[in-house]
Amino acid sequence: MADLRQDARTVRSGRPTLAVVGATGAVGTVMLRILSQRADIWGEIRLIASPRSVGRKLTVRGEETEVLALTEEAFDGVDVAMFDVPDEVAERWAPVAAAKGAVVVDNSGVFRMDPDVPLVVPEVNPHAVRMRPRGIIANPSCTTLSMIVALGALHAEFGLRALVASSYQAVSGAGRTGVETLRRQLSLVAGTELGTHPGDVRRAVGDHTGPFPEPVALNVVPWAGTAQEDGWSSEELKVRDESRKILGLPNLPVAVTCVRVPVITTHSLTVHARFEGEVTVDKAREILATAPGVVLFDNPAAGEFPTPADVVGTDPTWVGRVRRALDDPTALELFVCGDNLRKGSALNTAQIAEVVAAELS
Repeated sequence: MADLRQDARTVRSGRPTLAVVGATGAVGTVMLRILSQRADIWGEIRLIASPRSVGRKLTVRGEETEVLALTEEAFDGVDVAMFDVPDEVAERWAPVAAAKGAVVVDNSGVFRMDPDVPLVVPEVNPHAVRMRPRGIIANPSCTTLSMIVALGALHAEFGLRALVASSYQAVSGAGRTGVETLRRQLSLVAGTELGTHPGDVRRAVGDHTGPFPEPVALNVVPWAGTAQEDGWSSEELKVRDESRKILGLPNLPVAVTCVRVPVITTHSLTVHARFEGEVTVDKAREILATAPGVVLFDNPAAGEFPTPADVVGTDPTWVGRVRRALDDPTALELFVCGDNLRKGSALNTAQIAEVVAAELS
């Protein structure tokens, strides 16, 4: 076995070196699985995390790799560094990695709206990767990524001119605490008659609402993010601002309402998209059926449409319920689902890194 591992390392020599910062986190764990499943284009893969994780051994590409501390020296010789860490960590360390010569692909929210940092979805705007004066490329938020691949394909054909969306966001979007909160609440309400009287779920849950302002079990919560001006949430404004930047439409009218639902993983959205001219469902379905990174699953009469329970663990954006708006021949209605930990976070980061690697080779 040792000889086989040595042979693999020899074959990989000359390939770019990749660092995964935040390798032990929820997204980092998914990232290691994705790196083991996709084409092996990397030489060394260096795993980096906080001091409490140093020395742990994680498996990537079938090999055990020891976790290193997050230090300047950890980026020596690194060509591409993927960051899956909290905002404050990315803000401090991403410029350090870039200064050491690595191209940084960052999954935090710190750099997304920086005009000198491209915000990239490889199926939509891969050309933007090359325009990175700070040496940093940003990954969009998981909610935006759950719909933007499908929306980008329709925009390329029809020309988007307005967007209204409502999200149905899984609790894993709030991290492991969100998942633990929902599971704990479900254990409290399972097998009961709760949900039939005002406040009964809240009384059963008590103060155990975790990162959510209200109980999420047997409930939906019309809020995600932090409070911003005029009643909007940070999550809603992120979807608006990121969609504009990715599509290159800085003045696009966008209205978003974000809702948290009792789903572990996979975000869903209803989308009302208005275009420059008249659209047809047949043409829209043809575009979506052939768009990279999209699966069209749309036969409601047969009970076929995307749901989080079926989409979780898959890579594409799934699209169903494709209809032309009843009162506007220029508008389409869609329902989309995307795994917020795969395409919504780790996969898109890995895809960006692969685009950079191809450029460096």
